[in-house]
Amino acid sequence: MDDTKATCTWVSFYQELAGALLPFKDDHKGLIEKLQALYESIGMKLPKLDSASVPADIDPYTIYGLFNKGISEANRKKIIEAMAEVFGIEADVPRDFDGIPVLNNLNATFYAFVGDDRRGEHDIDNLWKVFEAEIALAAEDNTDNRKAFVEAFNDTITQFGLGWKLTMGLYWARPLSFINLDTRNRWFMGDVAKTGETIANIVPKEKDAPIHDGERYLAICDVIKTELGTELCPYADFPSLSNAAFVESERVNKEKKAAEKAAEKEAEDNALGDADVVTAHYWLYAPGHGAAMWDDFFKRGVMGLGWEELGDLRKYSTKEELRRDLVETFGGDTSQKNSAHANWQFVHDIKPGDIIFAKRGMSEIIGRGIVEGDYEYDAEATDGYPHIRRVKWTHRGSWTREKKFAQKTLTDVTDYPDFVAEIASLFIDPVEETVDDEPVVDYPEYDREMFLTEAYMSEEQYDTLVSVLRSKKNIILQGAPGVGKTFIAKRLAYSMMGVKDPERVMMVQFHQSYSYEDFIEGYRPSADGFELEKGAFYTFCKKAADDDENAYFFIIDEINRGNLSKIFGELFMLIENDKRGTKNKLQLLYSRELFYVPSNVYLIGMMNTADRSLAMLDYALRRRFAFFDLKPGFGSDGFVAYRDVLGSDKLNELLACVVRLNEAIAADETLGDGFCIGHSYFCGMKAEDVTDAKLSAIVEYELIPMLREYWFDEPSKVREWADALRRSIK
Repeated sequence: MDDTKATCTWVSFYQELAGALLPFKDDHKGLIEKLQALYESIGMKLPKLDSASVPADIDPYTIYGLFNKGISEANRKKIIEAMAEVFGIEADVPRDFDGIPVLNNLNATFYAFVGDDRRGEHDIDNLWKVFEAEIALAAEDNTDNRKAFVEAFNDTITQFGLGWKLTMGLYWARPLSFINLDTRNRWFMGDVAKTGETIANIVPKEKDAPIHDGERYLAICDVIKTELGTELCPYADFPSLSNAAFVESERVNKEKKAAEKAAEKEAEDNALGDADVVTAHYWLYAPGHGAAMWDDFFKRGVMGLGWEELGDLRKYSTKEELRRDLVETFGGDTSQKNSAHANWQFVHDIKPGDIIFAKRGMSEIIGRGIVEGDYEYDAEATDGYPHIRRVKWTHRGSWTREKKFAQKTLTDVTDYPDFVAEIASLFIDPVEETVDDEPVVDYPEYDREMFLTEAYMSEEQYDTLVSVLRSKKNIILQGAPGVGKTFIAKRLAYSMMGVKDPERVMMVQFHQSYSYEDFIEGYRPSADGFELEKGAFYTFCKKAADDDENAYFFIIDEINRGNLSKIFGELFMLIENDKRGTKNKLQLLYSRELFYVPSNVYLIGMMNTADRSLAMLDYALRRRFAFFDLKPGFGSDGFVAYRDVLGSDKLNELLACVVRLNEAIAADETLGDGFCIGHSYFCGMKAEDVTDAKLSAIVEYELIPMLREYWFDEPSKVREWADALRRSIK
């Protein structure tokens, strides 16, 4: 299809609707009554258009806004079809909405509500005057009609909430005569390559203040009309131009989202979690208002949500689409974000095996269950709860806690382990029935071969690394920035376990404030004074001790940043490979408990060798850890294969330059091998990601700043290598 001439089947309908609304200029009450009847006829709730449920007054542009805002296309067409019947419009109902701007649902009126100090006495009358003036000017362009329009425009444009928004209303009513100057259109027309220099110069810039002069607005409309159909502005009319702006905006946004996804994919390699590892989540859930549906849901073995007006929730492709429908269906006085989030999670985020804690109000737990099924929609439901998931309810009763819950219908509490542990402890002894209720999770397999395909390391290096860790129990991976320490640590653990089981891997990061109390145990403030709380390593060791047939891995990032003597305390002795197990117990500092480190626990520390601000490791700790140097893997078989798949000459030139740079860094007496640049700066890319912009960003914002830090006292060397890196990608 010719993108300079959009279909725009809506134009005739919108213009005829304006003519049908004009007779109500002096009968606003009658217009409001028609709107009420219209919405009742289609079974929808009239959106909130004023402080009261029924507006006291209304303008014509707000009528257009009812179906030109963020609602589903199905609801949009339903309203338009009703408009056609109520107002006797003969034009065909639109088949498309090409080139139509829409309002924000939370700002969908052209006036301030009654009681708002920003609403003027004549605001709505002024809107009707400009509406009448634009229809007259579009019908006959003469001096008198222009003068009347300018006066009405100038009287109206400064009212609260208008500005550019008024041009949107003008465009809806007479789209062939008045241009919409919303942000998207101004951005598009301000681009010289899209509409020509004449238009680009007269149209206000994207962030300019609104025009408060009707003459200037008409001048802009006149200039654009003159340029339409020319080589530099080949669009047939205003709607076609507006549609082109929308299409171009969507293209740019799509590219932006693709770039963001590529960045997320690149970051995934160093993420603390893994996309293919599924763990059970814990949810707080309210079974109806005031838990009114709890007895029924418990008997039926289900959990349900209301919002029956939405229909099958699987029809929504995005959470935002769902939210917009909620606003349209239940009124626009709130954003409906929490409701949209709950419905979206109910369909997409809850998984079989997840644990549900049923609640009443904000302080009472009334049951526990395990999700057994996927989302179901019961179109025949008569209780108002058609959205269903099958649940095996394992407990039922009443347990009250002092602290309040979240008020939401559905809340994912997985990331609050203390809270989960507290609630889970209530169900050690079931009230009604004891069941084997531990969810079974099928974790992905992971072995030596998989490790070698992901981590750029030779087979000999991997075998050595595993052998040293198995015998020593404790190892520190040390290396320059970007050699993949975090990535390798996690996958080393997985490869030794043979499975990607995140329940057996824990990561913490040391820092200057990290303490024994965080690591092992310590007293923390509570409502009653102070309570003894267990730390991360203590809890992990207890967990491993209960599962002594499987290996557990405790990973410590930035291990040399903490005060190690303070953090480890008496565990300096217990972490030694020959001091593990039940025969080597020591008394802990606070609880006086006899504690040991299980033999199935492995410690993996990570240390950046290029950080010159850090002190040397404590000798006592250094003696207990093996140290393994991770080097840049540019020459490894895996990285070479990855590089060849990308097939970029510029990337190859840049990599060759980085290899030469690493040779210079290694030869520098003040730096050495520990400061070489790692390969991970270039990982995680696909062939389409390797663009000039991407490579330039790596050079300018990652590599060159690092060189400035390395050679802070040798600016000439920084310039030399910065220029070399830049030249390599020209």
